[in-house]
Amino acid sequence: MRFILFLMLLGATAGVPAQAQQAPSGDQQKITALMTAQTTAWNNGDIEGFMQTYWHSDSLLFVGKSGITYGWQATLDRYKKTYPDATTMGKLDFKLLEFKPLAANVYLLVGKWHLQRSIGDLEGHFSLILKKIKGEWKIIEDHTS
Repeated sequence: MRFILFLMLLGATAGVPAQAQQAPSGDQQKITALMTAQTTAWNNGDIEGFMQTYWHSDSLLFVGKSGITYGWQATLDRYKKTYPDATTMGKLDFKLLEFKPLAANVYLLVGKWHLQRSIGDLEGHFSLILKKIKGEWKIIEDHTS
């Protein structure tokens, strides 16, 4: 009887991606909230608020089209230089595509970003490594293209 139940359950979930079979974990919900906070700060023209989701450390790693940036302050300075005003910042939207737990307190998040701007839209993909530090999720590595 258990074998038949197992086969029925297996057949009911066949073809459904594993991610879709599971409800988001509490950690995924918190990470999603972090990304929403990032979007809100960006769309309010608040780069400093946007950066609060990043690990405030010299060990923060950001990889973008112009190379590697090390450290929180250098990443903030890079954002301010690249996006000096509301016109260049535009309106940010994220599509969170994949959450992968790497360890008990570490996640890989893959997604798409889109900036709607009057001077021309920009878009690309990102991968983030997030770590729970002192009970809060922080971005410790960001690769955005």
